[in-house]
Amino acid sequence: MRVGFTIVERNWLLRRADVRGEIDIIARRDDLVVFCEVKARRSSGYGGAAVAVSPSQQERVRLAAQLWLIDHGLGDLDVRFDVIAINGTELTHYEAAF
Repeated sequence: MRVGFTIVERNWLLRRADVRGEIDIIARRDDLVVFCEVKARRSSGYGGAAVAVSPSQQERVRLAAQLWLIDHGLGDLDVRFDVIAINGTELTHYEAAF
């Protein structure tokens, strides 16, 4: 995820009484913040790692991202949600995955 991005957080944990979550990578370039979910599987069987990012997990990441932005006073920035899928030794970066 280089290409001019700076990694702001890794494995950021949200621990509040009402909600918990984790964002694997938070990166920023200018006015764009990318929240990235990383999934790894030994092989690409059953749809591989990318399929493991379920709709409910996507919603948890969205909520955690919203709270991260609020906590950091960054509500005015563009946001993107990416997935990095690792199947065995193959890595695929899905930009704007959800």
